[in-house]
Amino acid sequence: MIQLKEAVIVEGKFDKIRLSSVVESVIIDLGGFRIFHDEQTVAMLRNLAKQQGIIILTDSDSAGFLIRGYLSGVISEGTVLHAYIPDVFGKERRKTHASAEGKLGVEGIDCDVLQQALLRAGATVQTQQHNVRRITAADLYEDGLTGGQNSAERRNAFKRLLSLPERLSSPSLLKVLNSIMTYEQYRAMDARYKKIFPSLWQTPLDEHTYSARLHPSSSPR
Repeated sequence: MIQLKEAVIVEGKFDKIRLSSVVESVIIDLGGFRIFHDEQTVAMLRNLAKQQGIIILTDSDSAGFLIRGYLSGVISEGTVLHAYIPDVFGKERRKTHASAEGKLGVEGIDCDVLQQALLRAGATVQTQQHNVRRITAADLYEDGLTGGQNSAERRNAFKRLLSLPERLSSPSLLKVLNSIMTYEQYRAMDARYKKIFPSLWQTPLDEHTYSARLHPSSSPR
């Protein structure tokens, strides 16, 4: 397994599962064609492209190239690399029938082939950094963002404060946080979050109250 600087963008959750055995990196699954209507995820990808770069790794069929072309059009700044898998005809084990074009998707490609595709695209291999304080799952738990009462509401408010999509899972959130900020920046952001939303530690906020606290200057007087 190699550790990459860039975030890797794939079409679906099974592609993400496959790639997780190949690289240690932020891996974002787009949910297929849902990305065409998901402005939150597009905003996150734009931010990741600027912060650390992204690698687009979609299937080799027409749908994969359609999604790839869409992302290329909406992400115009930062580093956007393109990794391609070869045309391999067959059927993934979990499927009853092959895809419309009969090609294997990312989830069905050998790990060595996926790794070589990423390296050919220009992926930056990193060595493990020691003595660097990283944000941990324990930090999220201690800060009330996981594993407690109202933690889902708190976590969603925190993600919205960072312009991250609410559908981002807790493990993915942790990886994204470590890729876009230091531990010290996280602590400062957490303090700001708790100052903006003090009552969220007792009850969830409705949409109007959330917007008013996040953008006080735009609230009616």
